Amino acid sequence: MTTIQVDDIALGIESFGGEGDPLVLLVGGTTMLSWPDTLCARLAAGGRRVVRYDLRDSGASTTKDPEALGYTLRDLASDAARLADALGGRPAHLAGVGVGGMVAQVAVLDRPDAFRALTLVGTRSVAPGPPDDDLPDHDRATMGRLFARPMPDWADREAVAAFAATGAEILGDDPAAARARALRVWDRAPDASPPVQMANHLGMVFSRLDCTPRWRERLPEIGLPTLVVHGRHDRFFPVGNGEALAREIPGARLLVLEEAATAIPDRAAEEIAAAMLGLDGDDGR
Repeated sequence: MTTIQVDDIALGIESFGGEGDPLVLLVGGTTMLSWPDTLCARLAAGGRRVVRYDLRDSGASTTKDPEALGYTLRDLASDAARLADALGGRPAHLAGVGVGGMVAQVAVLDRPDAFRALTLVGTRSVAPGPPDDDLPDHDRATMGRLFARPMPDWADREAVAAFAATGAEILGDDPAAARARALRVWDRAPDASPPVQMANHLGMVFSRLDCTPRWRERLPEIGLPTLVVHGRHDRFFPVGNGEALAREIPGARLLVLEEAATAIPDRAAEEIAAAMLGLDGDDGR
């Protein structure tokens, strides 16, 4: 792991595969660890240079004050394009998961020249908050259970890991995997202050982020080969959100993971990697 300076912003990255291979850039949601090691390794074995990175205010990327943001969704989208420019020298396959999928959508709309393909995992086409009337919202019962839990002591590493595990169980994800990932996220955070740890573990910055103007109406402008991946049992962004993205992006392919919920499970790595590699051809062009 290292950092790359993009103008005045440092972005934490981790690379897999050969530096000369076609670039697959994975937008964290919010940290890079939203992308499983197994999937990154499988893509690299398919002849890609895989780079996963942390959004601002998470992981090894620039962290200033997660409670007083000085940037917008479009700034995060610009980070993705500028990082692709700095790393690749030719268009990248851009992939975003969760809130990183929102960043990815805006990035390819604002800078289509920087990218050759797009993969969207477990995300939706509108900003955080109430969705459009035709899109399914978070499952109410699940959200009720999630938010009924007392917040952990964000300065307590083990308490935060236990909190992540119980949240995963409520969402239908693997609690053990969530706990292990939370410990890694904790260890990579720049400090143990509660605002920083909350930003890293809950992505709280997105609840405060300026996401205007809307971009859903621009989805038909996307001319890149696009893959939409969604868990059948996703209770946070129900699968109807992925179905809508696949309908509204011309020629997009929808891959529904029948046994998955919100997080990307290791057991789906082979299927997702095969679909991503097929999206932009054997040579990544």
